[in-house]
Amino acid sequence: MKSILITGGAGFIGSNFIPYFIEKYPAYHIVNIDKLTYAGEIANLKEVETNSRYSFVKGDICDRKLLETIFKKYDIRGVVHFAAESHVDNSIEGPEIFIDTNIKGTFNLLDVARSYWMDSPFNYKEEYMGCKFHHISTDEVYGSLGKTGLFEETTPYAPNSPYSASKASSDFIVRAYFQTFGMNVTTSNCSNNYGPKQHSEKLIPVIIRKAINKEPIPVYGDGKNIRDWLYVLDHCKGIDLVYHNGVSGETYNIGGKNERENIFIVNKICNILDDLKPTLDGKKYSEQITFVKDRAGHDRRYAIDASKIENDLGWSAEENFESGILKTIKWYLM
Repeated sequence: MKSILITGGAGFIGSNFIPYFIEKYPAYHIVNIDKLTYAGEIANLKEVETNSRYSFVKGDICDRKLLETIFKKYDIRGVVHFAAESHVDNSIEGPEIFIDTNIKGTFNLLDVARSYWMDSPFNYKEEYMGCKFHHISTDEVYGSLGKTGLFEETTPYAPNSPYSASKASSDFIVRAYFQTFGMNVTTSNCSNNYGPKQHSEKLIPVIIRKAINKEPIPVYGDGKNIRDWLYVLDHCKGIDLVYHNGVSGETYNIGGKNERENIFIVNKICNILDDLKPTLDGKKYSEQITFVKDRAGHDRRYAIDASKIENDLGWSAEENFESGILKTIKWYLM
């Protein structure tokens, strides 16, 4: 049995990844460390909590001694690193925790793994040959696009918020551990995820919640900001491929090829809710849409070129936005 450490596994993407991963790989023991901040919910993992191949540790990746204990206790043979502060608005209001978790936390994980797996630079201990560290990042590290073009793995970094700057920094630390120490690492940068278990602060859950609660549905600025939307399970499958088959030191962009304006997203959800959960007074949910002041540093457009992971690893998104958003809304209405 091989123990794989998942960080931040009680969060949105991690809590979708762990059930998928533990079912697909019966030879893996999954160890999940999560601080259980506001964005982590242990109930998200109820389908695996009694599984004998699953262990949960409540803890902070900034606690190096705890990480060292986990590596020794479970003999960790791989890391999939989700844990991060990720909400842009929160990073504007209080950036310090983003620096701590996203930068220092990533460093701690890398350095503990290096010390546990390796004797010296470019020299893995014999029993830990093949151990791998996969780092999950975001397309926001690339900054903002104009009306055309796509983010590629070679696109220069140009982060515009404390959140994206902290993630860019963590990406560079991962790169440095490959270049300097010869550590077996990969990175993936994803577009906007959506799907079941997403925290209520994010755009799509906010729209759904505000709509059914008869509250104003806030839309930043003119609503014309564009994002590339990726269904969370498609992302999990991409991470799986990169972790097992990705080339050490390489970065893979994972995107859904579903570019949509925010105002389109809002109207689409309102229209689906009109069908699935009509209002008692017969009003359309779109009547609740309210435009609010744009947030600081709001990037205009993100879009990912996923051709590298498609061509090199055979990944492709199985959900388009229309199918994925319907599944998502039905989950939130359960």
